[in-house]
Amino acid sequence: MNRRARVGLLLVPLLILLAVAGVAVRLLVFPPPPPLAPEVISLDTAEFPLLSEDPRKAKKELEQARRALAKLIPKGEYIVINTHANIAQMRLGEKVLLQGVCSTGSGGALTDSLTGQKWIFNTPHGVFRIQNKLKDPIWRKPDWAFVEEGERPPRDVSERFDFNVMGDYAMGFGDGYFIHGTIYERLLGISVTHGCVRLGSDDLKKFYDRTKPGTPVYIF
Repeated sequence: MNRRARVGLLLVPLLILLAVAGVAVRLLVFPPPPPLAPEVISLDTAEFPLLSEDPRKAKKELEQARRALAKLIPKGEYIVINTHANIAQMRLGEKVLLQGVCSTGSGGALTDSLTGQKWIFNTPHGVFRIQNKLKDPIWRKPDWAFVEEGERPPRDVSERFDFNVMGDYAMGFGDGYFIHGTIYERLLGISVTHGCVRLGSDDLKKFYDRTKPGTPVYIF
């Protein structure tokens, strides 16, 4: 075997080693991308209503769509609660009449170690209506309020009443949830509640005065 052939044989393992090392380095420095998330909606395959190619028909169809959209907007005043930004608004159409910083559900969980009962403290999302308005509301503390403090719920109902924590006014929108005041105004703007919507005393008074039973409440 001549010298050139021997050098070639020696170089082959070296080249293979360098190639393997290069792939390893590439994987470390440039790891393969994660698999793509499953496609939820494809704009290529989604079906959208198309306007007519006839300009007159297209104009008519567009007006019909605008009228249908207008019907979805409440005719009177309504309340919007943004639980992500912790902002409460009173609106009329697209006009903002009132706005205040609020606090909404923390999303935390609590489990009673003795009974196993579990509570999740979220502000419900959806469309509701103001069902009642209360001045100087009294909070009847539910079981979780005692469990949270490491106490057992009392049998005597009178031990459940708290006369101060809900502020001067409260507006119920169903299933025990209220828009009400708070003694913890420093926490406004933070998601710390057990599901109710808290407002500062000044904003609460303004909302209370403008709100009527039946007022729609949109929470998202």
